Amino acid sequence: MEELLCNEACGGSPTSTSQQSTLDPILLKDERVLERLLTLEDHYIPRCDYFKIVQQEIKPFMRRLVVTWMFEVCEESMCEDDVFPLSVNILDRFLSVAVTRKTQLQLLGTACLFLSSKLKETHALSAEKLVTYTDNSITMDELLNWEILILNKLRWDISAIVPNDFLEYLFVRMRMPDNVDLAFIRKSAQTYISLCYIDFLFSSLNAPSMIAGAAVCASFEGLRPQLGPQCPSRMQLIEMISEITGVDEDCLVQCRQRMEEVLTSSLGQNHNVSGTADGGGGKLSKSPASSVACTPTDIQDVVF
Repeated sequence: MEELLCNEACGGSPTSTSQQSTLDPILLKDERVLERLLTLEDHYIPRCDYFKIVQQEIKPFMRRLVVTWMFEVCEESMCEDDVFPLSVNILDRFLSVAVTRKTQLQLLGTACLFLSSKLKETHALSAEKLVTYTDNSITMDELLNWEILILNKLRWDISAIVPNDFLEYLFVRMRMPDNVDLAFIRKSAQTYISLCYIDFLFSSLNAPSMIAGAAVCASFEGLRPQLGPQCPSRMQLIEMISEITGVDEDCLVQCRQRMEEVLTSSLGQNHNVSGTADGGGGKLSKSPASSVACTPTDIQDVVF
């Protein structure tokens, strides 16, 4: 049966045990594929600041709280790196077109994770596991009903383009030193992307290709002491990525600076989701023996 594996290998994350096909070098080098991604990416950006135009109860801090919880669920479940940004994209696009109660926000986030994992994971997150992660504040029927609701509101167009989709197309076209640690750059860039998706204004104002390019630029800073003069300068990186994606150099510089500000801000905050249904303490457990998240069932109950 070995010949039927189609060049499969373990997933991209170090902890992943799922089987994935290797990247096709022909497609990676095909300019038509990259041009198609660049053409379609704007279609999947939230169309408005829904906090001001669409939503009446949901506030920015509530979104941040739930999105942070979604990020922790992805980490706890060892999801592929694409799952989190895609789930947040689905959440933002839904909130751009459908009025949602604040008591339904975690239910929405759970359904977005459910859909995203089905698209990006070899073995999707189970509905039972996701219900448990909400501290059983939602039911199985509610999760399945909201899955259909999201699909109907977004007209089943949920396979959005996210910054992670551009990383390999950038790497194959960039002129990098032979001794560069590409695995470090990839993982670091994916971390920057995840942090940016927690911030609504950042992810809604910047195209996925711009976020991907800025994340790669920022990731090279970690290798600069190791590579020394062989490491491309900041302006060389900006020029290379601008040439590949067509993103304006000044916009790319500003995006990279904002990305570093987001990282600095995130490092100064506690990303554990605090609070329970009765307003008490609790956070997502990292213990293998207990993977249940004690999360708020009503955003108003969270004490800051």
